[in-house]
Amino acid sequence: MARSARTEEMPTPIGRSLAFLGMLDHVSRLAPLDRPALIIGERGTGKELVAARLALLSPRWDKPFVKLNCAALSESLLDSELFGHEAGAFTGAQKRRISRFEQAHGGTLFLDEIASASRAVQEKLLRVIEYGSFERVGGNDTLHVDVRLIGATNADLPELARRGDFRADLLDRLAFDVVMLPPLRMRQDDILILAEHFATRMTSSLGRRLFAGFSDRARSTLMSHDWPGNVRELRNVVERSVYRMERPEKPLEDIVLDPFRSGPDWLRPLVADRADDPDAASASGQARASEAAHPAPAPDAIAGIAPGIAPGAVPGAMPPASSSVPAAFSLEEGFAGAIRAHERSLLEYALREARFNQKEAARILSLTYYQFRHLLRQHGLAEKSARRRITPSG
Repeated sequence: MARSARTEEMPTPIGRSLAFLGMLDHVSRLAPLDRPALIIGERGTGKELVAARLALLSPRWDKPFVKLNCAALSESLLDSELFGHEAGAFTGAQKRRISRFEQAHGGTLFLDEIASASRAVQEKLLRVIEYGSFERVGGNDTLHVDVRLIGATNADLPELARRGDFRADLLDRLAFDVVMLPPLRMRQDDILILAEHFATRMTSSLGRRLFAGFSDRARSTLMSHDWPGNVRELRNVVERSVYRMERPEKPLEDIVLDPFRSGPDWLRPLVADRADDPDAASASGQARASEAAHPAPAPDAIAGIAPGIAPGAVPGAMPPASSSVPAAFSLEEGFAGAIRAHERSLLEYALREARFNQKEAARILSLTYYQFRHLLRQHGLAEKSARRRITPSG
C-alpha cells in the first residue's frame, strides 16, 4: 500500500532475451498515450516495475506515482483507500481521509491485483475512468481528478468477465492495451544476467570486496530450474546462496533453491513429516514440485544407470541404459567431474536415440528444449561440427 512520488527510484529492468526486449518495446510505445492499461503476468514477474516504467516514460513522469494492492484490503477498507472518506462516515472515521485518486492527481495510480476488487469498487472505478469524478465515502461533493490508471493481475480477466466475476465494461475500458510479461522460464538468456546482478548487489551489501562468479555446476542449476516464482524467486535464491558462501573468494558452487530442505539433518525429518499435513503440504507444494522436477542424482546415476531404471530394462521413453551409457565413471576428477561426464554421456545418448532431433532428445531426458540447448552449450555440443563426432546409434 505504499506511495511513491518518484518513479525514478524504481530499478531499471534488466534482460536481453527477445521476449523481454519485445515487452520493453511494447511499454515504450504505450507509455506516452494517456490511456488506461493492464499488465498481466505471473507472480514475481515484475508487474510493479513495468507500471513504474510506464509512468516514467509518460508525460506524467514528474507527477505522483501512487501504488495500492487491492488484495491486501477488505472491501470496505479498499473503498476508503481508493475514494477517501469524510469524518464520521463510519465508526472510527474521526477525520477526513484523502483518497488515493486525489493523491495521484496529475499522475499515475497503479492498482495491483485489481481482479480482487469487489463489484461495488469496480463500478466506482469505471465511473472515475469514464468521467474523472467520484465522491468520498460518506460525502456528497463530487470530486474531479486527472489520473492515469494502470491495473495489474495474474488472473484471467476475460474469463472472470465471462463468469460475471469482473465487470466486462470495466475490462473494456482498462484494456485499452495489455502488456503481457514473459515468465522467467521464457527468458532463458536473462537468468544468468539477473543472477549475476543480484549476486553482485548482495555481495556489496555484505561488505565483501567482489563476487567471484558462479561455478559451472551453479550455472547449470540456475538454468535447469523452472522458476515458478520468476524473478522474485531467482533473487531470493541467489541472495540466500551468496550469503551462505563459506569461501566468498571462490566461485559460488551451491545454489540453495529450497531453504527448508537444506537445513541440518535433525530438521529434515520434520520437514518430511509436513507431507502428511494438508495445510503444510499446500504451503510447501511449490518446493516439492521443484524438487520433483529436478531430483537429486540417485546412486545409480553415478554408476551410469538412469535413475529408477534397472540395467537392461526398457522404460517407455528411455531405451536400456546399457546401450551406450558407460557402466561406471572414473572419479579421478572428483565427484563434480564424474557428474559432468555423466551429463555429457546422457546428452550424446539422447541425441543418438532421437537421431539428432534436439526437441525429441530433450523429451527423452524430460527437459525443456531451452534447458537441453543450454546443456549442449555447456558441454561444447551446441555446434553441428561437435555433434558430428557423436556416432549415430544403430
